[in-house]
Amino acid sequence: MVFSTLMCVGTAQAAPNDATAATREANDALANYLPFSNKQDFEDARKGFIADLPSPVIKGESGNTVIDLSQYDFLKQEGATPATVNPSLWRQSQLLAIRGLFKVVDGIYQVRNIDLANITFIRGKTGWVVIDPLTSTETAKAALDLINSKVEKLPVSAVIFTHSHVDHFAGIRAMVDEKDAKSGKVPVIAPEGFMEEALSENVFAGNVMSRRASYMYGNLLPKNARGSVGGGLGLTTAAGNITLFEPNKLISKTGEKLTVDGIDVEFQMAPGTEAPAEMLFYFPQFKALDLAEDSNHTLHNILTLRGAKVRSAQKWAGTLDQTIDMWGKDTVVSFGSHHWPQWGNERVVQHLEKQRDLYKYINDQTLRMANQGLTMHEIAEQFVLPDSLAKEFYSRGYYGNLKHNVRATYQLYLGFWDGNPANFDPLPPIDEARKYVEMVGADKMVATAKAAYDKGEYRWAATVANKVVFADPKNQAARDVEADALEQLGYQAESGPARNFYLSGAQELRGGVKKMATPNTSSPDIIRGMTTPMFLDFLAIHLNGPKAGTKAYAYNLRFPDIKEEYVLTVKNGVMNYSKGKQLDKADGTVTLDRSTLNDIALGKLKLGNLADSGEVKIEGDKAKFREMLGNFDKFDFWFTIAEP
Repeated sequence: MVFSTLMCVGTAQAAPNDATAATREANDALANYLPFSNKQDFEDARKGFIADLPSPVIKGESGNTVIDLSQYDFLKQEGATPATVNPSLWRQSQLLAIRGLFKVVDGIYQVRNIDLANITFIRGKTGWVVIDPLTSTETAKAALDLINSKVEKLPVSAVIFTHSHVDHFAGIRAMVDEKDAKSGKVPVIAPEGFMEEALSENVFAGNVMSRRASYMYGNLLPKNARGSVGGGLGLTTAAGNITLFEPNKLISKTGEKLTVDGIDVEFQMAPGTEAPAEMLFYFPQFKALDLAEDSNHTLHNILTLRGAKVRSAQKWAGTLDQTIDMWGKDTVVSFGSHHWPQWGNERVVQHLEKQRDLYKYINDQTLRMANQGLTMHEIAEQFVLPDSLAKEFYSRGYYGNLKHNVRATYQLYLGFWDGNPANFDPLPPIDEARKYVEMVGADKMVATAKAAYDKGEYRWAATVANKVVFADPKNQAARDVEADALEQLGYQAESGPARNFYLSGAQELRGGVKKMATPNTSSPDIIRGMTTPMFLDFLAIHLNGPKAGTKAYAYNLRFPDIKEEYVLTVKNGVMNYSKGKQLDKADGTVTLDRSTLNDIALGKLKLGNLADSGEVKIEGDKAKFREMLGNFDKFDFWFTIAEP
């Protein structure tokens, strides 16, 4: 992720509403259901505290604010939960506001809640073995400085990535010089498939995923009891410098063992669980288990709201079952890439067993109900966890969402279609909305939405009003009632990301699209890390097929600095390429260094200027080459979400 600060645009923002009686009633019901008198999590989250950061504001080299943790000081208030926040989510957010450097056991430390994830430090023979260096170099450096000043000043002797998500690797350059990794001086260890997954997830669907992430993590919302209160997994993402280079050691088998700077490590592969490339591991000398992101103090996502590949709840449960079998008898402490540890073998195992059963229940019961003929939305509406799971705070949907996960599990096995032929080829949202408005009338629909709102039927109010908004985005009455309904749904949401989506939607309806500091995953290291075939696949995604139409182009590509040659063709609205080939009768030959191509992709250089300067050599039909380039789209990050 690369973050850029942009001025806000849009009309004046209407002030948020208070919680309605219906919202207060819904939140009170949950408060009466869950065991809020149990304070064990607060004891665990504070246990081993050593020190906080010198300042809650972490800045970049240019003085830019990477993260301002003081924005979340409102979570430290004592007393009753604000009426505008789900009480269970408020409790989780208060736990996530407990930040700083903590000792897990002698020799193992964590810096928690200064970024979305945790960073873990293990005292090796010669230095710190670092696990998951956060989302940015700035937050990673702040964590390293903190442990070096408060515990012991040591070099980083090794780095382990638990998995391929950006909040677990992007601070790597604050820990290790790439030269030391390439030479093997400092081990950088990751699960097999790490680079491919880390790069492809952040690039191929990077624009839409990043835009949705701006909703999911509440980047566009004020930080207060009527705005974002965090993301359930962590408070928020850091807006800093994202870095990445290739690990020098890949783990490929469960049971594989390494000695890392004098520390013995046993690994368990967990592909297809929380990430496509993920692993858990155990430290025998500490009797300590690193759960990566497969067992947390929340129900996680089977399908994340920002968008990603659907995950398998069955594989997730199977992995945790294997974890128990491998290390359940011996472990005395477990910790992970988010949240706080568990101490004591009985508590460690109980946590693992119930997290396992949570995902297994979602998988099995979704399929049971699907096999009885229920559709995706019917299953989600009827789905109930047993009290033995539902009353555990770590089973609650602070980051994942039970209904969303049920729908995702249905999608994994059966796809998004419910089997009803009337739903096989639905009208697109705008066309469908116009038909509804034509049939019913906008005024009547808005009146219906307002009546539903007054009854506390916020889902229906939002549905009806949204049809009018999509038929006529300028209908202010529809925008207002939908925003009000989404707002109350946000106030009731137990999931941090769901709350952020609802409130971000309400904000867009009231004030238009807000352009602010948000993630862009195509960072320099991400672009440089892509193989040339992956880069060309990325380019092919930008081809506007209908615009290219029946036109045909064929060019030889040559990259002298990496000694690679390709044939690139556009035909039938599709871009293809072949490595190691050149055409005798191509439209032309384009010669440039791969490093130059990277700079073009990052917007540092313009192809036309380079062609004039000679940094890009174009032989053959230059006009046709420029015509071909005109068929590639440039993606706009700030597309609308809550409106057409």
